[in-house]
Amino acid sequence: GLDVSTSITGATILDLSGNIMYCEQWDFRNKKKFPDLLDKADIVRLKLFELGHRYKINSVYIEQPFTYFSSGGSSAKTMSTLQRFNGMVTWICFKGLGIKPEPITAASARKQCGLKIPRGENTKQKVLDFVVDKYPDFKVEYTKHNNAKPGVYDRADSCVVALAGLSQWNQKS
Repeated sequence: GLDVSTSITGATILDLSGNIMYCEQWDFRNKKKFPDLLDKADIVRLKLFELGHRYKINSVYIEQPFTYFSSGGSSAKTMSTLQRFNGMVTWICFKGLGIKPEPITAASARKQCGLKIPRGENTKQKVLDFVVDKYPDFKVEYTKHNNAKPGVYDRADSCVVALAGLSQWNQKS
């Protein structure tokens, strides 16, 4: 399961029983190290190549980026950049792993996991709470102000995408 972002991408690999085999974040926020999308995509390529050799990956599920505007949401430029990067990562999965990734919306992934979040609630926190409840060993680090450190929510989102993907994969098999 991949939660693709141009700042931090979350990646989770589950075994067929739903146990976490790999759950990490790939941090692209260093502009000197990653000046553009191609540099970030190249790191994704290398990471997926490494994971493909370490694990038997049967399928890949990628969270779809937003495709519509909402009040206080991202600008057209941000949404366009995220769409481009998501497309690059999709292509890398296809060419590097030989797997056509399946897109899944965040709402659909949460629904397939049985996670209902009422309007107005903090979605990121609810997703994190769900993942921590399901996987008590899920590593959560906090800042001195008791906020989750960068990358924690991305890993949690990728875990939910992976769980939804596993559910879809089991329905097909």
